[in-house]
Amino acid sequence: MLKLDSSMILIGGDVNPNCIGRYFVDEFWEMPSLEEMKVAELISFCKMKNIRFVIPTRDGELAYFASHRRICEEHGIFVMVSERDTIETCLDKIRFYGVLKAHGFPVIPTSLSAETLNCHYYVVKERYGAGAKSIGLHLAKQEALLHAERLESPIFQPFIQGCEMSVDLYITRAGEVKGAIVRKRDYVVNGESQITTTLKNEKLERLCMEVARYLKLYGHIVMQVIIDGEGKFHFVECNSRFGGASTLSIEAGLDSFYWFFLESQGVNLENYPFTRSPIEKRQIRYPTDLVVDI
Repeated sequence: MLKLDSSMILIGGDVNPNCIGRYFVDEFWEMPSLEEMKVAELISFCKMKNIRFVIPTRDGELAYFASHRRICEEHGIFVMVSERDTIETCLDKIRFYGVLKAHGFPVIPTSLSAETLNCHYYVVKERYGAGAKSIGLHLAKQEALLHAERLESPIFQPFIQGCEMSVDLYITRAGEVKGAIVRKRDYVVNGESQITTTLKNEKLERLCMEVARYLKLYGHIVMQVIIDGEGKFHFVECNSRFGGASTLSIEAGLDSFYWFFLESQGVNLENYPFTRSPIEKRQIRYPTDLVVDI
């Protein structure tokens, strides 16, 4: 933000007044739930606080902001979110599989029934939203069926042994990919990389760029891909938002927020090139203590 305007501040919003994030923003808004908040109320608050840029960070809010992106822009409020149809494709793992498979992309088989998959071990997860929610990994068939009974809308995928990769990308308003950075998910806890390391894989970067353009994504997004023992790619899902460990890609040169701010003001990004760090970087996320005066 400071590169754009030194007077800019960061305002965070959450329905939970005790959320940890409130201690890491300049101002905090205890907001109503999106199910209850009319877009007019959102626009009114943004105008009152002179908010010009909105960055959703949770799967559950993407559809809301995508639905109201255009009307927000009419009021000078820009949201870093893809169109509603694209968001729905990424949030629904069955639909995501079908769309990518139809175009010949190497997407991991995904089914509503374990019977249709030819594999020894399964992954079972919720069909909608974050894939790590209540996930079951490396399950035998009977275990997979039992695990599915505990989920709201279970889907089945074959368990594929390999390296888990996250690929951060920024896609411009014109639909062009500004840059991409591959990260190896070295140590994963509850679906998020606690340790992640950048690496170069031009073949995977190009493939992810093709997928991003095909899906008509916009802004910062994260592709989840498994590379198996034979070096083959298997797309698992796409998080059409900034990810928990995506800050490493910012450090490595993928200046997504700055590009979003510039584009929202009509600036041509051709004069702001993607310059990838020549040095690979590793990020370790760990809990720490913050003491504040009250």
